[in-house]
Amino acid sequence: MKRLLSRAWKAKKEKGIGHVVRSGMDILSYRVNLNSRYWYHRLLLSPRVFTFRGSRYHYFSQRYNTTWRNERAVEVPIIRKVLEEHRGRNILEVGNVISHYYSVKHDIVDKYEASSRVINQDIVDFRPSKKYDLIVSISTMEHVGWDEDPLDQSKILGEPVKILQSLDNLQECLAPGGMIIITIPVGYNPQLDKSLAEGRIGFSERFCLKRVARNKWVEAAWADCREAKYGAPYTAANAIVILFISKR
Repeated sequence: MKRLLSRAWKAKKEKGIGHVVRSGMDILSYRVNLNSRYWYHRLLLSPRVFTFRGSRYHYFSQRYNTTWRNERAVEVPIIRKVLEEHRGRNILEVGNVISHYYSVKHDIVDKYEASSRVINQDIVDFRPSKKYDLIVSISTMEHVGWDEDPLDQSKILGEPVKILQSLDNLQECLAPGGMIIITIPVGYNPQLDKSLAEGRIGFSERFCLKRVARNKWVEAAWADCREAKYGAPYTAANAIVILFISKR
């Protein structure tokens, strides 16, 4: 609150009271609009279900990252169920996602996001002292070697081999019989899409979900998803790939 008042006072001195009032009204309007959209989708979308691998899931609607507008609506419920099924086991999450919505006890590695529960390390260099029974990652691996820095996403690294190195390293982090499950938005990282199309990323099983309406996802074949565009016709991902990768 003190920081907000200090910024407002500084803006008043530099740009006048009119600017401060207009900015305040814009912020208030944005938050009211966000809350109204959140409750609209929470009441109408959450009771609806989608199917994945023979199981039915409720769509996920939360304010953080406006999940009803993007692939989080289906990714979070799928991965959360997997986490529940592995409760009490050694679990690693690559990219800090789940903790924004639920209390978690598993390990998290994220190169940039600062938190007391997060290990800030590049996944290529991650060398844990233990092996994991389950490793999950929600829409994170597409940033590896592409636009890793959240503060400067315009900086494209262009390191297609890094994603392959990262997956190899995650294999080394798995315990015998362990499993890696990652979700990837199609069309976001062309280097990663190419690696998937060329079969350079090994997997035990591959599943796809395709967006057929603004708030509707269905299971689909890879052939029907591989050319999906990111951001069109709907916001964010219009198809996602879910890879199950077992211990070699």
